[in-house]
Amino acid sequence: MRAVVQRVSRASVTVDGAITGEIGPGLLILICAMEGDSDAQADAMATKIAKLRIFKDEAGKMNRSILDTGGAALIVSQFTLAADLRGNRPGFSTAARPDEGKRLYDYFSDRIAALGIPTAKGIFGADMDVSLNNDGPVTIWLDL
Repeated sequence: MRAVVQRVSRASVTVDGAITGEIGPGLLILICAMEGDSDAQADAMATKIAKLRIFKDEAGKMNRSILDTGGAALIVSQFTLAADLRGNRPGFSTAARPDEGKRLYDYFSDRIAALGIPTAKGIFGADMDVSLNNDGPVTIWLDL
């Protein structure tokens, strides 16, 4: 699995003019299931993200996780993270097939929620408008 994680003060996703997911302080997680990924990769990614110490402590150092802060997660499917850029037009053949990608996206989202993190989502495969206020800015790339 591949993810881009952004620490946000707020984030939302809108589909066809309607907000489908919205959070205050926490993490915007753009997630892509890759060909060959399984539940094990989704479990590992959820655990890794939940434990990332990218929130400030009392001394202003990045030393707290989303679990420590009580923040929320907005999870958005992002198959373009699988882009192959050998030429000028990206290819996405390394992304999981849509049915498996959706299953793993839902599974990953459920794992994040099961860790006690309030979770909101986009809509898999939809044309989404994602809005965020990046806090920091802090943006982390993960590839597991």
